[in-house]
Amino acid sequence: MDSRSADPLVLGQRVVAILETGLRVATYKLATLMALLEHCVENLPEHHADELVVPIPELAHRVLDIYWPQIRPFDGRELRQSNDGRSRILAAANDLRKAAGLTCRSVDVAQLRAPAAYLRAIAEVGLCLAQQPLHRLQKLPGAAASDAFLYDDSFLHDKISRKTLHKHGNAITLKAGVGDGLARLAGLLRPTLEIMWVEDVRRMNRFLDENVPDVAGHLFGRERSAMAAVREPFKEVFGPHCFYCNAHLPQDNPIDHVLPWSLVGIDGLANLVLACARCNGDKTNALPAVRLIDQALDEARTGLLTEIADYLQWPVQRGRVIAAARGIYLGQPQGIPTWDGYRATQRLDVSFPPPWLRARAT
Repeated sequence: MDSRSADPLVLGQRVVAILETGLRVATYKLATLMALLEHCVENLPEHHADELVVPIPELAHRVLDIYWPQIRPFDGRELRQSNDGRSRILAAANDLRKAAGLTCRSVDVAQLRAPAAYLRAIAEVGLCLAQQPLHRLQKLPGAAASDAFLYDDSFLHDKISRKTLHKHGNAITLKAGVGDGLARLAGLLRPTLEIMWVEDVRRMNRFLDENVPDVAGHLFGRERSAMAAVREPFKEVFGPHCFYCNAHLPQDNPIDHVLPWSLVGIDGLANLVLACARCNGDKTNALPAVRLIDQALDEARTGLLTEIADYLQWPVQRGRVIAAARGIYLGQPQGIPTWDGYRATQRLDVSFPPPWLRARAT
């Protein structure tokens, strides 16, 4: 085992160094790293030094999901994500959106609505990832070979076929300690990747000068309207009350991500709750207390969410929330403050963890 790969600090420095060296010609590397971070959080290895297999189709799904809100027009224009103007990933995302309906909220919903188009998009994006960012991600400009500190990329090249990918399990394997290290670094690296992404998109789209606001919000934010469909069904089933403080809710109350969107992008119903403006504004991107995750994952609540999911065609994703919560909380130092309601905190203590935190979700 390479001791440098096992040290999260050194790992993070090497990742940032790769990104900061040379000029990026597309946002593919950033998307791939962001997707890798999410995968590691949701598939935290049992032991720190374990390797971690990352199936390329799963990576492709996450990359598609990251680009999904970005293919919407910004100020009436389609944003370029590469210098040459051609983007296989954005083209695949647009084709899937057309097949699933232009108002489709996420890749998960598109998968339910247009399964054949979804499989075509995953195959195209997966091949693109293997031929481009995964092949080049660990290579410094001007270097003759990769510095394969994340995964073995010796079988990857810019003309690799689907047949060859299949022979290699259609996956990459993160080296010993890398999966655990990336999961622990996710909260620090994701904001850095978003900043770089916004800078790249501004550079690739000349109309996005310093006077054009909220490019970051368009690329990585969440539209209030996108969550609006959940509000009334939730109120009918759970009552018009704040999940956190039980206050009676007005007509246009917020929908909150229990696990913050800034940490992990899960829009499944298991990660969504009704909230009052006061709690929603106080919580912002804070890590919630373990007891709040416990309440959100309550089996009785999950049963009701399944009924809502059938009505809305919106996935519950309880297993994904469990996996992400496990990765996030086990990667935090004991005793850090967590948000426990309006102006209240609770020190993290996982010495007597709930069942969902004790074992990897299956």
